[in-house]
Formats: sequence, C-alpha cells, structure tokens
Amino acid sequence: MSDRSPLPPVRLASEPELARDALATPLLARAARLARWAGPATRIDAGGALVEEQLPAAAEVLGLSGDDAAAEASEAWRTAVDTGLVEITDEDTGAVAAGPELRLLTGGSPHDVLTVWLSALDAALADASVPDLDGLLDAMDEGGTVDFDSLPWDPQAEADFLDGVLTNLYLLTVGEDGPGGPVPLPALAASVIVPGDMGEPTNDMLQQVSDAMMRLDDQFRLLEPVGLVEYRPVDEALLGEDDGEDEDGSGAGGAAGGAAGEAGGDPSAPVDEVDVSRYGMVRLTPLGLYGVRARLLDAGHDAPAVGDLADKGADALLDGTAAFPPAAAHAETEQWLARREPLAAAAELLAAARGTDAGAPLRRLRCQQALSLVGPAAEPALREVLDDRELGGLARVWLTERGLADVPPPSEDMIFWLTIDTVAAQLAAEGDSAELHALVQGLAEQHGGFFAAAWRVDHPQTADVLEAMGRLHPDKRIAKEARKAAFKARSARGE
Repeated sequence: MSDRSPLPPVRLASEPELARDALATPLLARAARLARWAGPATRIDAGGALVEEQLPAAAEVLGLSGDDAAAEASEAWRTAVDTGLVEITDEDTGAVAAGPELRLLTGGSPHDVLTVWLSALDAALADASVPDLDGLLDAMDEGGTVDFDSLPWDPQAEADFLDGVLTNLYLLTVGEDGPGGPVPLPALAASVIVPGDMGEPTNDMLQQVSDAMMRLDDQFRLLEPVGLVEYRPVDEALLGEDDGEDEDGSGAGGAAGGAAGEAGGDPSAPVDEVDVSRYGMVRLTPLGLYGVRARLLDAGHDAPAVGDLADKGADALLDGTAAFPPAAAHAETEQWLARREPLAAAAELLAAARGTDAGAPLRRLRCQQALSLVGPAAEPALREVLDDRELGGLARVWLTERGLADVPPPSEDMIFWLTIDTVAAQLAAEGDSAELHALVQGLAEQHGGFFAAAWRVDHPQTADVLEAMGRLHPDKRIAKEARKAAFKARSARGE
C-alpha cells in the first residue's frame, strides 16, 4: 500500500491459539525437529545449508520420502537456521548446535513462539520472492556474489509485488464487504494489476494478470507449509495446455481475463465459482492474518485489531472506533465494557463524548451506540446529564428506550441541537450514504419550518450540516431553502 490510511480492524485469535497453530505448521515443526536432531556430527556448507550427504538422514528424521524429500529437508533446515533454532558454532568447520530460540518453542510464552514463527514467515516470503533459481545461479560470480543488474527480474520488485498481493488479501479478509471465503487467484492477481476504475482491460493487461497468476501459484504453494494461507492450487491439467486454454477456451489465460474483466480489479466481485476454482483459490489462515498484520505494522501502516482499545480510556475508544465499520466497533466496545462496571463505564463514556471540535458529533454517536450495550445499572449516570445540552438528548433516548419513568421531555432547542449533531455525526461516519439521504428527506418532510428554525441553532456545525442537506435533498426547492439557511447561519456567526 502506498498510503498510510487506517486499515479495517481485524479480529485475531488469541495468542495461545495462534501459538498452537504456529507449532503445528509443517515448516516450523520440521525445522524444530531438525534443530533437536542437529549434533556434533552435523555439518553445513559456506551458505549455511546442510551438506548434501546429510540430506538423506535429515529427510529420514522428518519422515520424508520421494523425489522432493531432500528439497523439503533442505528447506526445513534453512528455516531452522534463519529462525535461530540452529546456531553455527564453528564457521571454519561448519559445526552447528541447537540455538537459543529452540527453547522458546517449548518453554517460552505464546508471544515467544509467535516471534519465532514470524521469523520463519519472513524467510518463507523471501524464498517465495525468488522466482528463478536458474537465473540466480547464472548471475552469481565465482566468489558467490550475485550481479542483480544481470537478472531478468528485480528482487525488490518481486517482494513488493507479493506484499501488495498479501495486503489486498488481508483487506478482503478483514473488510466487512469481503468475499467471506477463499479468493479466486485470477481475481486476486487482477486486483494488483488492473486499475479499479478500468472498464475493459486491455489484452496486454490480461496477459500480465495471467503471468502474475502463475507466479502466485508457485508462491502460494511455497507459503502454505508455513501456515500463512490455505491454498487450492491451479489445476495441473491447465498448466499442460500449450496455449493456456482448455477446449472451451477457458484456460489459465482465459480465466485471468474473465476474472479481470468481470471484477474490474475487484476480487470481491462475483465470478463463476465452479469454473474459476480450477485456477486457484486462496485464503489467509488465522495465523496468516496475524502474520500479515505484523508485517503491515512493521511497514508503518495503521492496522488496528479488535481489542487494542480495551485497556484504554473512553476517549481513546470513541476516537479509535470512529472509522470502524459497525460490526467491528460493536465488538471493540463489547470488549471495552467487559472490563468495567456499567455505571463507571457510562460516566466515562459521557464525559469523553463532550466537546465542540469537529470530531465531537461522531464521538457522541459512538457513545450512544456504546451506551446501548450497557445495562440498567448505568441509569444514574444518564440522569445526571439530562440538563446537559450536548448529552441530554442521547440520555433521554437511552432512558426512554428502556421504558424508565420520569423522563422529562426535551426542549425545542435541545431537539434542534440534537438533530444538527446527529446529521453531523452521520456525515462524518458515512458520507453521502443512502441512510443519510433518507434522514435528510425525512427531516424536511416532517418539519415544515425546519430550515427557518435550524439556522439559529447554536451548534458549531450548523452551517455545514445545512449545506450538506442542500446538496443531498433531491427536491430543488427544499435544497434551495437549505442553502439559504446555511448562508444565514454563517452570516449570524460572522463567517
């Protein structure tokens, strides 16, 4: 991602659950087993890899057989070295021993285990970003140094591409409008290549999508053993087609083109599930969500997780959830309330909701939503603010909804102030949403003299709200009344 706008909040599994998942991943489990196996007779080469004659023994320890056994054992060993499960004790002789990180897997905290797993993930992602081993060998001189300028690919560009794909997959997973299941590989590839506002992708762009899809197929196969993703690979039968097409013309290239065309770069757009599943389906695991979020945080992104605000004050809760989608804000607020007594929580929320700054209306809306989750024990805190112009309206709503007695009716001034505050909050939360359009129309229809009175409301956002109502109302006459009222409100304040 190029910008640093806040990402949608993610709901993570608990650290003990994630640590159990990490220990069960094939790559880390194998690396730990080799670290325990390593001893005085184990030898490595200058690059830290097991010497070739020891690979069969390593494969046997891991219970591996077949053509790929040596390669898988070598990969597990590299992971053990990269994560510190194995340490080099003598570089001259290539002697190794179990490293200090190995003890963390058995005696450390869940967070310690996850720290080791993140190191394994970094190593796996680095391996996945190297698409052409033959090209790498060709570019290596006799001293073992790689001439990157001679490579047919840019290692940093490859890493950035994979990071972009994983970020998009993360956004689809945590966003409330996400697909709710595995993402088709062609559509995911299209999401990082085809601009979202492009109507019909060009043939050249579709070829780029097809090429990217094949790269991702290789990469996700490598990343599944570390527990980052669950992956259904591209059907091997498709990879054998000479021109990338089946008899019906729907081969790998056709699928990529179809997904790119239908989704317009949006992986959440519907595609033919039966057909597209042959071209790869991928989803982040709970552990993968944790891992990608950790990488996003390291890169400087604002990537909140539900529960981050549970130990903070009410001001942090109301401000922090201001941009959250409704379900995430609800979940975050539930966790915050669970750690507090209802009466104290209500009093703290009400105090944090006060203010005349630009963010205050949305804080009061979040406060009202939070108070809807508080039980009757909070009643004294709500009654205490009945005469407060900023909070008296929402307090009356709370008391009335619970059928409590002796709720004084609001004054006309309070009704109009609350109305302006509510519209200001909705503007901040949703922009030009269908719900806001309906609210604006309803206000104008229910109160014939609304604009004649509304411009006098002593609220810092009165003029802005009236201008927005003039912009949103479909009736030209009423829209004009709203704009006139906004002009009067600004004039009255000397703006």
